[in-house]
Amino acid sequence: MNPYILEMNNISKEFTGVKALSNVNFKVSKGEIHCLVGENGAGKSTLMKVLSGVYPHGTYSGDIVFEGNVQSFGRISDSVRTGIAIIYQELALFPDLTVYENIFAGNEVKKGAIVDWNQTIVKAKEMLKKVNLNVNPEVLIKDLGVGKQQLVEIAKALSKDVKLLILDEPTAALNEDDSENLLELLRELKKQGITSIMISHKLKEVIAIADHVTVLRDGRTICTLDAAKNEISESVIIKNMVGRDIDDIYPKRNTEHFGNDVLEVKNWTAFDPKLGRDVVKDVNIHVKKGEIVGIAGLMGSGRTELAQSIFGNPKSYKIHGDLYMNGAKKVFKNTKDAINAGIAYVTEDRKGDGLFLIQDIKQNISVSNLEAISSQGMINTNEEVKISNEYKKSMNIKAPSVEQLVGNLSGGNQQKVSLGKWLFVGPTLLILDEPTRGIDVGAKFEIYTIMNKLISEGMSIIMISSELPEVLGMSDRVYVMAEGKIKGELSAKDADQEKIMKLATQ
Repeated sequence: MNPYILEMNNISKEFTGVKALSNVNFKVSKGEIHCLVGENGAGKSTLMKVLSGVYPHGTYSGDIVFEGNVQSFGRISDSVRTGIAIIYQELALFPDLTVYENIFAGNEVKKGAIVDWNQTIVKAKEMLKKVNLNVNPEVLIKDLGVGKQQLVEIAKALSKDVKLLILDEPTAALNEDDSENLLELLRELKKQGITSIMISHKLKEVIAIADHVTVLRDGRTICTLDAAKNEISESVIIKNMVGRDIDDIYPKRNTEHFGNDVLEVKNWTAFDPKLGRDVVKDVNIHVKKGEIVGIAGLMGSGRTELAQSIFGNPKSYKIHGDLYMNGAKKVFKNTKDAINAGIAYVTEDRKGDGLFLIQDIKQNISVSNLEAISSQGMINTNEEVKISNEYKKSMNIKAPSVEQLVGNLSGGNQQKVSLGKWLFVGPTLLILDEPTRGIDVGAKFEIYTIMNKLISEGMSIIMISSELPEVLGMSDRVYVMAEGKIKGELSAKDADQEKIMKLATQ
């Protein structure tokens, strides 16, 4: 009897002369949790799109064997009928429809030719029970948090008698509690005989849950590691992902000498008229020259709201309190005022708010400071190309040229473009909101190295992060937020995960 539910043999896929996959071999055993890892651009998502029919048979070479039968999927619906379901990082739900409508969208429960809504609700409750989600099936999707929406997506897959569940970065936007709930659900589904493939950059989660780990690099299969043989460890995975040892993912720097305060915020409160409540409450923080200050806290703690209220208040909160830059009191009417004062903000949502995905690298980098490359209202295109090439080189943006569309770049390279865009304005204080979300360990190391270089040149950084190892590895001081308030301040030498979580849950 064949132990494999899935075999992908010698899969190759090209895009306009660029080989995304080169003779990839990937085997998944029945009833296991198999993690697929690799740097951004390694070919993980492309391989799964081949498997799920996004890239139909004939557009790639090689064979897909599912449950012992060679498959020729022409579209996504073909793979779904076979028992394969894929859930992407960007959830494919209808926000203005109910939970039950989303679960059975395209797979309606019918009585004859008519949709039986009563039976749909009954079956939706059954699916929600399977994923341990206790919500009213009649609630709208937009009224659920991201973690619960993720579970609705899985319930939707289970409603189609899924045998192989593929999850692409399922915990990227989740807090630690929601992430652990999702991993526990995968373990439950495993007991029920459902096989899972999980793509993830979070190696701690990979190590905790994987039966096997397959590593891709540059479109090729590098190795498959077996948990039963104790082959899976962070150092082994990283070495195979990047092709070299990274002894310490958080590069060291001199943290002995800091300058005067670059930013000081006193008694800072931000009221959100839409929510009808304060999202930031009486916050007092300061950042010195040449310092990285981490801001930790759970989702909803007010970290992003604090950053945005400082950066010219684009959400139009009602602000009370005082802000000082280099000792001078400032009042920002808009983000342009904040930029002119020397503050830049790299958003956590690079695709939604940070970048123009349908424009190229040079246009994205130059857009934040067009005045610097313009004369009499005309952009100097030669200067634009020159400047963007300088950032491409200094930040190691992997792309054929600065004419490359940003939407076609990997997540790590998109993040570097987003960072380069704001460095072009020449800030003295850089606010980084989730700077390494959804990017691989190699790209993370490059981002950290860039941060250290900026600090050595006299810049100051506020780093908001949900990854506690990142906060601890990169920060000189850490503020912990909960319910819009600063719950504590820790020096780097005194901070640890337990202390941060204790403050974050007060």
